[in-house]
Amino acid sequence: MLKNYIKIAFRNLMRNKIFSIINITGLSLGLACCMLIFLYTKDEITFDGFHEKKANLYNLTCKVVEKDGKKINYGIAAMVQGPSFKQEIPEIESCTRVQNNNLIIKIGNKTFYEDVLWVDDNFFSVFTFPLLNGNPKTVLKDIRSIVLTDEIANKYFGKLNVIGETIQIEMNDKFEPFIVTGISKKSPHNSSIKFNILLSYNYQEEKGRDEHWLNLGYPTFFVLNPNANPKLVEAKMEKVFALRAGKEIVEERKHGFDATFTFGLQPLLNMHLNSEIINTPEVSNPIYSYILSGIALFILLIACINFVNLSVSQSLKRGKEIGIRKVIGGERKQLIFQFLGESFLLCSIAFFMAFAFAQLALPFFNSWTNKSLSLGYLMDFQLVLGAIILFLVTVFSAGFYPALVLSGLDPVKTLYNRFRFGTKNYLSKGLIVLQFTLATFMIITTFFIFYQFDFLTNKSLGYNYKNLLIVSVGRNGDHKLMSVFKNEFSKIPGITKIAKRQNGYWGTISKANQKDINVSIEHIDEDYLQTLEIPLIAGRNFSKDFPGDSSASVLVNKAYIKAAGWKGSGVGQTIDFLNGKTSKLQIIGVVKDYHYSSLKDKIQPQIFSMQPDYEYGRFFMRIDYKNRPKTLQAIEKVYHKLNPYRPFRYDYEEDLNLKKYESEAKWKQIIMFGTILMIFISCMGLLGLTMLSIQKRTKEIGVRKVLGANVFQILNLVSKNYIALIFISFFIAIPTAWFAVSKWLENFAYKIEISWQIFACAILITLLIAILTVSFQAIKAAMANPVNSLRSE
Repeated sequence: MLKNYIKIAFRNLMRNKIFSIINITGLSLGLACCMLIFLYTKDEITFDGFHEKKANLYNLTCKVVEKDGKKINYGIAAMVQGPSFKQEIPEIESCTRVQNNNLIIKIGNKTFYEDVLWVDDNFFSVFTFPLLNGNPKTVLKDIRSIVLTDEIANKYFGKLNVIGETIQIEMNDKFEPFIVTGISKKSPHNSSIKFNILLSYNYQEEKGRDEHWLNLGYPTFFVLNPNANPKLVEAKMEKVFALRAGKEIVEERKHGFDATFTFGLQPLLNMHLNSEIINTPEVSNPIYSYILSGIALFILLIACINFVNLSVSQSLKRGKEIGIRKVIGGERKQLIFQFLGESFLLCSIAFFMAFAFAQLALPFFNSWTNKSLSLGYLMDFQLVLGAIILFLVTVFSAGFYPALVLSGLDPVKTLYNRFRFGTKNYLSKGLIVLQFTLATFMIITTFFIFYQFDFLTNKSLGYNYKNLLIVSVGRNGDHKLMSVFKNEFSKIPGITKIAKRQNGYWGTISKANQKDINVSIEHIDEDYLQTLEIPLIAGRNFSKDFPGDSSASVLVNKAYIKAAGWKGSGVGQTIDFLNGKTSKLQIIGVVKDYHYSSLKDKIQPQIFSMQPDYEYGRFFMRIDYKNRPKTLQAIEKVYHKLNPYRPFRYDYEEDLNLKKYESEAKWKQIIMFGTILMIFISCMGLLGLTMLSIQKRTKEIGVRKVLGANVFQILNLVSKNYIALIFISFFIAIPTAWFAVSKWLENFAYKIEISWQIFACAILITLLIAILTVSFQAIKAAMANPVNSLRSE
C-alpha cells in the first residue's frame, strides 16, 4: 500500500511538472530567505555572548550635556577614569581599557600599516579570547609585550610558533622593538572587540599618562561583583568624578567650557544593538534586525499559505480519482493518509531545496551584510525544533484540507463533477490583499531608497571631488619637510593642483560675538580652496603676500557667520577664543558652505587656519584622469624617496564620499532582494487563487464562449474581482509607506521630496504584475475549447 502511495505521488508530480516546480520552488525560496534572515538576526542578538563573564561585564558611558542643552551619549571615557573608579568603588572587580590605533610595523626591511589595540594587562582575564600560546595573566605585563592573532602570525611569519620574535613599531617617529609573548585566536565575527595585534597600556602609562578627566577617547570596561547594583555603582562614580575632576572643571570653565558629564554603565550584551551611544565599536541599528525579522516571518507565512492554496487548487483536478477509489472500496482514512503522504513528500523536497538555495546564496548574503555566517549556525535546539514544527504545520496545512474535504465527498457527485467548494474564500482573498499590500509597500519604499541613495551620491557638494587624490604622510610637524613634499609632488606632470591639510577632522569650541560656537577646524595652506574648487563669497583667501595670515587670520564658512549672528559678510570680525586659547583672530574671508561631512548631517560652522603650531598630514592633489596610473606611480616614487620607511597610502575623495553611505547601499540591495522575493511569492498566491477560481467556473466559461463571449470578456470576468482586491491593498499600502518613508528620511539632513509620482509608479508596477499573473491563466481558460468543459453534461 505504502509503495503504491509513493508511486502515485511521484506520478502526480511528473504529470504536473510545471505546477509542481512552481509550488515547490515558491515554498523553498521563502524558506531559504527566512533561513538567511534568521541567521542574520541570531548573529545580531547573540553578539558578545561568548564571554564567560558576559552577565557582569559593562561598558563605561559618559553623557555630555552642552551649554545649549545638546546631549551626546559617548561609549568612551578618559584614560584615568577606569582605574580611578576601580580604586574607589569596591563593587568593581576588574577594569580594562581598549583603544584602537593604526600604526606602522616593521618586519625585516618591510613596513606595513596595521590596526593595533592598546589594552590593559588583564585583558584576557576580563574577556574570553582564547590564547593558543602564552599565559593570559602575564602575556601583557611587560611594556614591550605584543600579542598577535593566529592570522597575523601566519601573514607575517608563515607560522604560529613565533614566541620571542621581534616586531618593530613606529612610536613618535622612530621604531621601537616589541617582543611577541602570545598568540591568540582571531576574534569571533560577532564580537564588538576585534583585534589583530595587542599592545600593553603599561607602555603608555610609563611613557606619559594622560591625567585629564575631560579628554574622552578610551573605551573602558568593568567587571562588577555579581551582587552589585549598577545604579548604586553609577552614583558612586558621580561622587568620585566630582571629587577628582573638580579643579579641572573649574579651570576649563574659565575658557568657556560649560558642559556637564554624567557617567553610566551599559551592559556588554546591549552594546551592539544600541546606536544611541556613539563611539561604540561594531554598533548596529536594531531597526534593521526588526525589519528583516518582520520580512522573514511574513515571507514564511505567505510562502506556506501559498503552498496550501496551490495544493488545494491542484487537488480539485483529482475529484474523479477520489470517486473511483471510493467506489472500488477505498476507505476515508486511506485517502487522508495518501494526501498527507503526498504533502509530506512535497514539503520534504521544498525543505531540502531551501537548504540548497540558502547555501548558494550565503556568500552573496555575507557580502551584503558584512558577516561570516554559515548554515551550521542554525543548528541549535530552539531553531531545529522550530524548523520541525514549521515542517509539520506545513505538511498538515497543505494535505489536511484536501484530504478531509475530498475524501468526504459523494463519489457519484465527484464522478459527474457536481461537487462545489465554498464560494466566499475570505481567507484567500484576505491573503491576496495582505500580500499585495506589503508588495506595494516594499516597491514604494525601495523606490524612495534608490532615489535617496542617488541623491546622496550625485548631489553637488559645493566642491569638486572628481579626480581628487589624497596622499597621507602621517601627522607631521616638520613644516619644512612638508614644503619639500609639496614642491616635489608639484613637479609631476599629471598633477594640476596640490594643497596641504591636516589628517582627520578636528573639532573644538570657539567664541565670537559673545557666543560659544562648536566648530570644525581645517588646517590648510593657501592652495587648498583652489585645489578643491571651493568658492569664496566674501573677502580674500590666505596669501603668501600676507605673512601674518598664518598666525593672526582665519577663514570661516557662511554657517559660522550665521551662528555668530553677525550682519553683513562678517569679514573683519574677530574670533576671541579658539581651541582653548584666548586670541584675536581676524576673519579675512568667508567660504561658501560646502558638504565636508555626510549629507546625513547639516553643514556646521568651520574655521580655516594656517596656525604655525598645527600639524599637516596629507596632500590633496587634482590629477589628470587620463594619466592616473602613471601619475600614481610617480607620486609613490617621490613619496618613498622622502619617506622611505612609511608605507604609501592614498585614497580618492570620490571613494571616501561613497563610503559614508555604505550602510544605505547595503540595505538598498537587501531590501530590493526582499521586495523581488515578496512580489514573486505574492504572484504565486494570486496564480493559485486564479487557478482555483477558473476550475470552479470551467463550465461557466465554456457556456459563455458557446454563447459568443470573446477572450477580453472572459479575461474581465475572471480578473475583475482580483483587481478590486489589489486596489484595496493600495489604499492600505500608500499611507503606511508614506509614514515609513517620512520617518526614514528624518535620518538625513538633506533629502529628496516625497512625490506622488513615485507612488503612482509603484502602483502601476504592482497593478501590471497582478494583471499579468491573472491574465496568464485567464487567457489560457478563454482560449480553451468549450467542448472539453461541457462534454460531461
